Amino acid sequence: MKAKSIMVQGTASHVGKTVLVAALCRIFVQDGYRVAPFKSQNMALNSFVTKDGGEMGRAQAVQAEAAGIEPTVDMNPILLKPTGNASSQVVVLGRPAGNFPALKYHTEFTLSSLDIIKGALDRLRMENDLIVIEGAGSPAEVNLQEHEIVNMRIARMAGAPVLLVADIDKGGALASLVGTLELVAPEDRDRIVGFIINKFRGDLNLFRPAIDFLEKKTGKPVFGVVPYFQDFRIQEEDTIPEDRSKAEQVEEPGAVEIAVIRLPHISNFTDFDSLEDEPDVRLRYVGGNDFLGRPDLIILPGSKNTIEDLAFLNRSGLAGQILEHRKAGTPLIGICGGLQMLGRELNDPLHTESELPQIKGLGLLDISTTFAPDKITNQIEAEVAGSGFFLYGAPSSRITGYEIHMGRTELAPDLRPAFTILMRSGEKVYFPDGAVSRDGLVFGTYIHGIFDNDSFRRHIVNTLRRKKGLEPLAVSATISILEQRRQDFDKLADLVRNSLDLQKLYQVVGLPGPAPGGKQRCL
Repeated sequence: MKAKSIMVQGTASHVGKTVLVAALCRIFVQDGYRVAPFKSQNMALNSFVTKDGGEMGRAQAVQAEAAGIEPTVDMNPILLKPTGNASSQVVVLGRPAGNFPALKYHTEFTLSSLDIIKGALDRLRMENDLIVIEGAGSPAEVNLQEHEIVNMRIARMAGAPVLLVADIDKGGALASLVGTLELVAPEDRDRIVGFIINKFRGDLNLFRPAIDFLEKKTGKPVFGVVPYFQDFRIQEEDTIPEDRSKAEQVEEPGAVEIAVIRLPHISNFTDFDSLEDEPDVRLRYVGGNDFLGRPDLIILPGSKNTIEDLAFLNRSGLAGQILEHRKAGTPLIGICGGLQMLGRELNDPLHTESELPQIKGLGLLDISTTFAPDKITNQIEAEVAGSGFFLYGAPSSRITGYEIHMGRTELAPDLRPAFTILMRSGEKVYFPDGAVSRDGLVFGTYIHGIFDNDSFRRHIVNTLRRKKGLEPLAVSATISILEQRRQDFDKLADLVRNSLDLQKLYQVVGLPGPAPGGKQRCL
């Protein structure tokens, strides 16, 4: 029997669809159902690599984690990774299909991919009781409706009732809900079963007249009002939230200050969430118009267009600031594209990433990178191979993470790699990764997720603490990332469970509701 389905659409981007889908996945699986998330097309630079080496949107991987299941590319069959203005790399069922200008993608590719999308959805429906589907943007984008493959066309494909979400924190929530209903086709309007008001602050009693008005005006119920939450974190889909991107430096005695360079095409910034959650770390994102200040560590993150982002660093003056910090003894770490930028030069003879065929790097590592059309995507296990300031005395336990890159990097003969990869997508290998400067103050790696390894992350932070004259903290005194995520998913589920009319939700989904006694599964 095929699974039931429910779809969450929004009046706009960034109204909280991704987080609400994660919450519903957690709630339904707690109530004893086999649940999987689904988003037919995702545009994001935050991606994830599955166990078999497929690339998918990180948001659906997070939602799968909330549901307690292993992510698969069927949960996000089409991923768009913007490479520049009005162009994206298109990833289909985990593998790159090429770079497409926006007009060509919408007019020539989208509708031809419906069979791929349906196949992925059908496979999920055969293995689960319920599919929680996420839309994108708004169903009322009339200029895109002819070719859209992520909102109402998917709701019709899945036979899914639709919950429409509005962000009240931005203002205009009632108008956006009413306006969206006005602009969608009548048959799609009927598919919308009700509303969720998200990110509410204040006294709900004062908002009650607005709910009454909305329900009378539209004839559709409000399923619930979800409060704005700040005491726990759910990983973001693609955009660094404004409250986390402030660049001001504030002296905090006993804290380690880490500056992450905010590149125009920054990718996988969730690499640094675990650092930000450490009690003795103050992490800030620094963009082109910001002053770098006096951080204890500078991190160059991943990028979907490394050459263009390196040119941005040169134009903005951030490259000069980074080099001055290096001369002053500030340590640096580069992840993926950040590793490539730390080298002598970057070459793109086939214009895989950029129209520029070559650019000089920052020259802080004696390496050279050449881009190639084929992409390396693997989950990996590795061990520390380098030494020096950061890596000497690092834990001997294996590092887990994942690779997503199109560059091939060559090291100078006397330069040591940072890590040795021992497992790639389940196969034993012995492959050098990254590089460490001769004085050990700079290292780079292609491995995403290294800071999610609790012992390694604490070693890095403690190394910086010692440099500042501070006593190190024990691993047991800080956080376990996996346990923190479990707790955060449960907090989110409790918040949304207490905010929605779940009895009404189960009715529209067509399921009997949770078994007597409440929660059924311990995740």
